Amino acid sequence: MTDTEATNLCLQKPKSLTLLNKRESPDEKENDGPEISKWTPLLILGGAVGCLGSAVPAGFNIGVVNNPADIIREFCNESIETRYGINLTEKGLNFTWSVVVSIFLIGGVVGSLVASIIADKYGRRNALAVGNVFGILGAVCFLLAPTLNSVEVIVLGRLLVGFSGGMATTLVPIYVMEISSLSQRGAVGVLCQLGITVGVFLGQVAGLDSVLGTKETWHIMFASFAPLCVISLILLYILPESPKYLYIIKREKEKATRELARIRHVSTSLLYNELRSLEKEAAMRTTLDTWSFGRIIRDPSVRLPLLLVASVQLGQQLSGINAIFYYSKKIFGAAQLGSTAAQLGILGTGIINILMAVISVRIMSYFGRRTLFLISSYASAICLFVLFIGLTTIKKSAVMPWVCIVSVQVYVLTYGLGMGPIPYFIGSELFDVSPRPTAMAIGSVCNWGGNFIVGLLFPTVVDALGPPTYLIFIFCIIIVAVFVKFYLPETRGVNTPDIVAQMSKGFRRRSTLNS
Repeated sequence: MTDTEATNLCLQKPKSLTLLNKRESPDEKENDGPEISKWTPLLILGGAVGCLGSAVPAGFNIGVVNNPADIIREFCNESIETRYGINLTEKGLNFTWSVVVSIFLIGGVVGSLVASIIADKYGRRNALAVGNVFGILGAVCFLLAPTLNSVEVIVLGRLLVGFSGGMATTLVPIYVMEISSLSQRGAVGVLCQLGITVGVFLGQVAGLDSVLGTKETWHIMFASFAPLCVISLILLYILPESPKYLYIIKREKEKATRELARIRHVSTSLLYNELRSLEKEAAMRTTLDTWSFGRIIRDPSVRLPLLLVASVQLGQQLSGINAIFYYSKKIFGAAQLGSTAAQLGILGTGIINILMAVISVRIMSYFGRRTLFLISSYASAICLFVLFIGLTTIKKSAVMPWVCIVSVQVYVLTYGLGMGPIPYFIGSELFDVSPRPTAMAIGSVCNWGGNFIVGLLFPTVVDALGPPTYLIFIFCIIIVAVFVKFYLPETRGVNTPDIVAQMSKGFRRRSTLNS
């Protein structure tokens, strides 16, 4: 029997499944039958490689610049003075340091845009490998910087790892969601957020002066994520390509069937449900179904889901989470904590963020995305308001410093419940395979752009306004939450074609999928 015959045979509903389905709910109709949702070794390995090999390095490079900032600034000053004979003023040094920090975010935006093109042309797995290569090249730049005594090499390294991080935040959710079953999507969807939070924490730890944050080892600190990229690059070629990509984009149905059987660790004869679902999605895609950035922005059928993806990704950053991570030392200082206590407070936020990401792996399997996002948004807004009150009245009561500390920690906890993980993967549930990479890339650009805006403007705004700055974050959270409340359908347990059909109605009517 040829592979084509085997695939066609799989699409014919087996009698055993028909008999079994008579005992299922009558509402299951055409998509009935037992779902193959066991956690196989390949599925677990795929999630682990995406999380540890791509998302963790992205988070690491976000968190690593915080603690050793003074050391890197000193190197930049000495390098420029030695090579160019220029003695930087404080303002000039601040600008140089801002370039070192912000060029990472610019690389993230570019990586997000390019990721969708590479993913559609060369495949999800190969695109992840490209991201790993750029991460390794960035690490090499960091290792060479002291030898070359070059600030420019550091900037180049930050640009390259930013590019790698931008690709990761676009590609990891796409790949892990496309290799998982319907009931597993929520659990694997949070792996990108989990990896980023772990990476941020590891970056914070690596930057401590008792670890690698010293004059002699800062370049090693910057490059210490690279082994994860190397291991990932090797393991990616053991992993299967996304069956959805092969079946729907490349039209290689036989190969897609074999890869799906590898992932599910079953015979192809038991893949009836998933192959029928893939065939249904493939039938919706025409031969001219190429989704450029221009088309996806202009097409009214995807306007609502695109706005939802862009708004939750941008809103995630405008919620103030990275203001907490980038400038938590300053916040704890305003709360009258000593240097040691402030460092412990910073590490505490990182630990809570990781714990919530771990917990959310289970939570996403039991609760709706929309419900969790709204609960997370409202609770986070309340925490920021308490922080605002605490900072405003901090000198009036000895209790207020502790109120500020607790509100920051609880804010990180509530953020991790929904606003943290959901924006990274919700696009995979709102779009079918064809426009998905482009839509996810636009969402990722909004995420990195919001990160850039907060990192660039927060110090200036907070110096000018003080505690009322947090009211701006609250306003942004509420605006996004209201939009989500009225227009985001519940996607947990719903097949992508059904969601796409509902979302194509746009703003004319609220989704009947909302619960």
